[in-house]
Amino acid sequence: MNYIVLVSTVLSFFSCGNKTQLTDKKMDVKKEIMNDSVQVATFAGGCFWCTEAVFLEVKGVEKIVSGFTGGFVKNPAYREVCNETTGHAEGIQITFNPKEVAYEDLLEIFFATHDPTTLNKQGADVGTQYRSAIFYHSQEQKTKATAYIQLIEKEKLYANPIVTQIEEAGVFYLAEDYHQNYYNQNKEQGYCQYVIAPKLDKLRKYYKSKLK
Repeated sequence: MNYIVLVSTVLSFFSCGNKTQLTDKKMDVKKEIMNDSVQVATFAGGCFWCTEAVFLEVKGVEKIVSGFTGGFVKNPAYREVCNETTGHAEGIQITFNPKEVAYEDLLEIFFATHDPTTLNKQGADVGTQYRSAIFYHSQEQKTKATAYIQLIEKEKLYANPIVTQIEEAGVFYLAEDYHQNYYNQNKEQGYCQYVIAPKLDKLRKYYKSKLK
């Protein structure tokens, strides 16, 4: 095996996009009702296998779906998103109870468990589909996300500038079935062990009081 092939194989092992199985089941996830006991948050922070696994452990989170948002093509398939032909980001849509977990807490965990300073890149996952973005569902969420970024920039928590985009939430397309709850169903896979598991270790160490 030559050097180029070896490097390609290693990067594939640690990359979210190395599995391209397709199904015909794709749906447009409609916006859910927002009230005092049900809120929705939408984040993109690299591979959605990672972000989903992290937030599934957070107290007050009632449901998470992985999918695609922020693009310009209807009903995108995973392979199309990975080829960067649809403009979508891999994201998660979180349904949560604001009486149990504040939106600000979700923002804190979001920024703590991915690198918001690398443009279109998280580790070996490279491409616009892996961009860091917050898709707000209300003016209040937009204000809180903007204020939080200003705070961490003021406190100089990162050596490099924050590149996280703040965009209004639009259509969120559900990803294929095998992407849902991916980590918990594929813990023995290399990507899960070497990329996702360390994020969960950090979450459990520093945010124990916020976990289920």
